[in-house]
Amino acid sequence: MSALSAIVPQGNDREMEFAFSASDHRAIADMIYAESGILLPDSKAKLIYGRLARRLRACGLSDFPTYLAMIEHDPEEKARAVDALTTNHTAFFRENHHFEHFRDELWPAFLQRLAGGGRVRVWSAACSSGEEPYSLMMTIAGQDVRAAEKLANQDFRLLATDLSPSVIATARAGRYPLDTTRAMPASMRQAWCRRVGEQDELHPALRAPIAFRELNLLRGWPMKRPFDVIFCRNVMIYFDEATKARLLSRFADQMVDGGIIYIGHAERVPPEVSARFRCIGRTAFQKVS
Repeated sequence: MSALSAIVPQGNDREMEFAFSASDHRAIADMIYAESGILLPDSKAKLIYGRLARRLRACGLSDFPTYLAMIEHDPEEKARAVDALTTNHTAFFRENHHFEHFRDELWPAFLQRLAGGGRVRVWSAACSSGEEPYSLMMTIAGQDVRAAEKLANQDFRLLATDLSPSVIATARAGRYPLDTTRAMPASMRQAWCRRVGEQDELHPALRAPIAFRELNLLRGWPMKRPFDVIFCRNVMIYFDEATKARLLSRFADQMVDGGIIYIGHAERVPPEVSARFRCIGRTAFQKVS
């Protein structure tokens, strides 16, 4: 039995609030693929149903076909559906070897460039709720608040983007549940977090160099100047090979010669674009001039 047929009500099965057919699943999967490149095969049927059933209730609807007809003509609700179906799993210092590589192999030269009046640009693509760019800032500054504050007076910027408006709002606020910030090393948490109720708020100096923006990686990019480093980790696992190749080719176009891209531990550079990169570490690649 497929994952899809397992959750579609059969006969007298009344456990589900809404009927969810194979054609409903295909229509939603086609929509999310067109909007974001994300694949939602039969194995994701329960995820689709669980996340969109909430939207049906919020809209006062009784079935999926009516909801599908609605989002065809309501861009705001379609955006909410895409947001609901986007997986946003992350953590502070996730795959920490990338941050260590950045600190040890790249940052000394960047620091020297900044001291001489040069510019450094980093992009955290698909940043989710912000733990990745904040982890990078903590890696750069260590426990030194003044080091982070100094960056505000230099030509250093960290762009952090995500498709989901809700997670960008969380990232921009810089407040996280205590269970989330416990993933930080204790010394970092002490240096950068301030307890606010049942949350930790990150220090303003850590947040100042980061620009959080909504951005669909499959659509147009407004950035005109190239990046020295791009983090795009654990998002391409949701894409097919053609989408991965197109995205990595665009990343290469958006990087300086010799720029570095970090990808997730389960991700690989497709053969179609492998000539544009060379591996320099664990899922770390350099753009070939």
